Amino acid sequence: MCATLPAPLTPADHDVLLRLLRMPTAGPLETGPGGPVPRLREAQAEYARYAATLGLHPVYHAPPERAELERSDVPAPVREALDVPGFLACQPSLVLRLGPALPASRTVMFNVHLDTVAGEPPVRFDGESFHGRGAIDAKGPAVALLAGLREAMTARPAIGGDVGVLIQAVAGEEGGAMGVLGTRPLVERGHRGRLNVFCEPTGVRFLPRGTAAMTARVVVGGSDAVDDRPERGHNASVLLGFLAQHLGRALDPYAAGGAVCVAGLHTGTLHNKVYGGGSLLLNLSYASQAAGRRVERALLAALDDGLDAFATTFGGTTLFARTAADARAITRLEWRKRGLPVLDDRDAWGHALLRDVAGIEPWPADEAAFSCDAIWMSEVEGACTVVLGPGDLAANHAHADGEFARATELAAFADAVTRLLIAFTDDLNHRTPGTARTT
Repeated sequence: MCATLPAPLTPADHDVLLRLLRMPTAGPLETGPGGPVPRLREAQAEYARYAATLGLHPVYHAPPERAELERSDVPAPVREALDVPGFLACQPSLVLRLGPALPASRTVMFNVHLDTVAGEPPVRFDGESFHGRGAIDAKGPAVALLAGLREAMTARPAIGGDVGVLIQAVAGEEGGAMGVLGTRPLVERGHRGRLNVFCEPTGVRFLPRGTAAMTARVVVGGSDAVDDRPERGHNASVLLGFLAQHLGRALDPYAAGGAVCVAGLHTGTLHNKVYGGGSLLLNLSYASQAAGRRVERALLAALDDGLDAFATTFGGTTLFARTAADARAITRLEWRKRGLPVLDDRDAWGHALLRDVAGIEPWPADEAAFSCDAIWMSEVEGACTVVLGPGDLAANHAHADGEFARATELAAFADAVTRLLIAFTDDLNHRTPGTARTT
């Protein structure tokens, strides 16, 4: 079947991708307490060995320091997991370099995550597509990246000499960690370039924007009751169910500018008990800091209105009068994730290089962006940062059963990597008349 691979993919690329797909690399935030230890370090070592055939060598391979995660903008699930034995140790990140250390102005950085969401669908190659967790998000792109680099090095021997290449193969992109375990520490340590490419599915169009998200939890902490005397307790199921509908309606207008996800409603599992406690989760993405502040204010106002409406609606009932009377006192809002940056790259040089020289189409301005680790390049000066990769998150079933990547999609991305590296090299060495120069 390897013979059917489109250029520039090779049988060796095929083999290493299948090996990576067979290594479960979902992190602890995905698999939960007591879950299997991810084989992430092993997968990164496999990737590094294959990259070594092109001359790349490791310059960093370790988890972050605890102090790097004890910050207020680190999502609460990450901070709460720091005391779990082995939590950080099993989630290292890898940095590979081609050639000597060069200034960022002469370097292209690629970021690809080798951790995945949970689930282990069967791994196979059917002659046209690779199937398995990470096929499109993002082990497939990681291997295609090397194929593109290989072709570029053949076309431009200066790559790895005059032009530097860094590859970040990170942990902590999935599971709600939002890059604080892998990408952010690497960026803050200086592992970045003049052009920075985050390998996520974009249909091989460069996306200069990235949303961030905040996660809120509505918590009810009332008193339980037995089913024979349900009116004596606080019914968190009814209260949270009411609030879920109320908040969904109130926040619906904000879905036009970012995703609004009302989910995770939980009180209990028994039919013969009134649960006085429970919680409801809301994940709210935003494309700008101003939009984030607006949706945050909208959530607070909607929760306040919802509690008033619940008290009015259920105040005269037999079963829920106590819940209605105490609703405001037993309900609170917690922020599980808040204050993350967004990416809004305006680098004219980089966009012209990608579009006009490398021939890579831009992401449509009216098409919504999505969240990924690229947000951590948002405040780095003198850097162009884009998201670029094969396939489509939804169409290729990323995060779902049946995840796959067509070999032709991976080859198209590899070709785009080749073209952008050649464009960057020629621009840097002033070999292409009429193109913009680096600043």
